[in-house]
Amino acid sequence: MTPQTVLLTGASSGIGLATAEALAARGHRLVLAARRADSLAALARRLDPSGSRVLAVPTDVTADADRRALLAAAEAQFGPVDVLVNNAGVTVERGWWWDDPDPLRVVRVNLEAPIELTRLVLPSMRARGRGHIVNIGSVAGRAATNGMYSASKFGLRGFSLGLRRELQGTGVTVSLIAPGFVKSEMTASARLPMPGPEVVARAVADVLERPRREVIVPRVYAVLAALNHLLPAVGDRVSARLIRRRYDHRDGQR
Repeated sequence: MTPQTVLLTGASSGIGLATAEALAARGHRLVLAARRADSLAALARRLDPSGSRVLAVPTDVTADADRRALLAAAEAQFGPVDVLVNNAGVTVERGWWWDDPDPLRVVRVNLEAPIELTRLVLPSMRARGRGHIVNIGSVAGRAATNGMYSASKFGLRGFSLGLRRELQGTGVTVSLIAPGFVKSEMTASARLPMPGPEVVARAVADVLERPRREVIVPRVYAVLAALNHLLPAVGDRVSARLIRRRYDHRDGQR
């Protein structure tokens, strides 16, 4: 396909890093955003030693000034953004979310930032009659296991599906990629067999060529999400096991 300018958040590790590699391999121009400046710069140099096709912009996606500076840097380097991939995501790392000093940070990163970044890129996309918003959700946005994280991902799913309908006929496409458990820093403590983040990266690259409304990866999680919807009592039992694996109920720690 024709190379596009892709703005990718959360690009320095895990799914974001794998996605950057997959998109670079398909010839796209990349604007990589993450908080880890050194890791981000190293990735950009590795993907494009010439510095002509990959731009690294250290960014805190929860800060309005950073979001605006990110878009300005992207447009200055490559012109209008064709694709926005909202990948940056966090969870409450230890214990229960209600014991965390700032649990709403999960909502700010996972839901508010994608909404605000989308709001920044939409005027240009709509004016040109083309563009693509790709949101990285989660199966936790279909089958809840963690109150704060699932709240953010349920919200992101609703935002994605609603936005897609709002933009019908404008030439701007919206896709939601919903991973199950894949290997990343966020799932490092999970004692489950998991594929690598490349399975999600391929799904992102593929929807840019063949747009789809929603993709669940790995595919087995689509079955689990359907079972959770049809048989919620079974979902309760499965989620209880997952939660027990993560938490020690005596002190709220992993």
